[in-house]
Amino acid sequence: MAGYAKDVLVETDWVEDHLDDDSIRIVEVDENPALYAEGHIPGAIGFDWQKDLQDQVKRDFLGPKEFGDLLGGRGISNEHTIVLYGDRNNWFAAYTYWYLRYYGHDKVKLMNGPREKWMEEGRATTTDQPSFSAEKFEAKGPDDDIRAMRDEVLAALDKGTRLVDVRSPQEYSGELIAMAGYEQEGAQRGGHIPGAISVPWAQAVQENGTFKSADDLRELYKSKGVLDGNPIIAYCRIGERSAHTWFVLHELLGQDDVENYDGSWTEWGNMVNVPIEKDV
Repeated sequence: MAGYAKDVLVETDWVEDHLDDDSIRIVEVDENPALYAEGHIPGAIGFDWQKDLQDQVKRDFLGPKEFGDLLGGRGISNEHTIVLYGDRNNWFAAYTYWYLRYYGHDKVKLMNGPREKWMEEGRATTTDQPSFSAEKFEAKGPDDDIRAMRDEVLAALDKGTRLVDVRSPQEYSGELIAMAGYEQEGAQRGGHIPGAISVPWAQAVQENGTFKSADDLRELYKSKGVLDGNPIIAYCRIGERSAHTWFVLHELLGQDDVENYDGSWTEWGNMVNVPIEKDV
């Protein structure tokens, strides 16, 4: 049985054993930011993905200076290894992992399993917020090899690039414009980017939110025609679910040419004069 391509996962017991390790900074990033205040891993820093990690004027993430100020202000330096976790099977934890790699921070790992797994195992939690001294964090890069912009996606339609739509089958077909419960956050049009392959992100994880084995993941994406040597661009609705798939393909399976299109369907489905496909 083949292992994962990179050493980027840590188990919950490893995290528990390193709670007092000052070379580690544990960071929780939830789809529902209110969860952090209800209880989190002792010493974990909480990032609100909407308020902390996004530009408040345009739909984009922070520039390098602002990103560095955010991390440094919370007590994270370039020397720290960052361990990420969150709810919804680590959607926004994986997004933040990709974000850190985009800005050149390689000392980052993802907890294998979401906050729910930590809670279900009866491990310690707290409502106390850590108070680390400010550090200097300098964002490097950016690494544009792991991020796709809309013009690149448009150009990819005429190439061999494999577009991977990681949303639900109902979103892919055009039956739903957004996930159930997120109806106010949809695009003008439903459907998918022409030629995109549907591989819902959740197919990469087990029931407890941990990742499937490398062999099972490779079989999954091979069976869908994704791992054929062509460049890959993953997308979803706003970029967090596709960051999870980017993590699987680029980090766990070691595929070099994989990008996350974080503009995703809220950008593509609202643009004028770009093609879409529907299955309904």
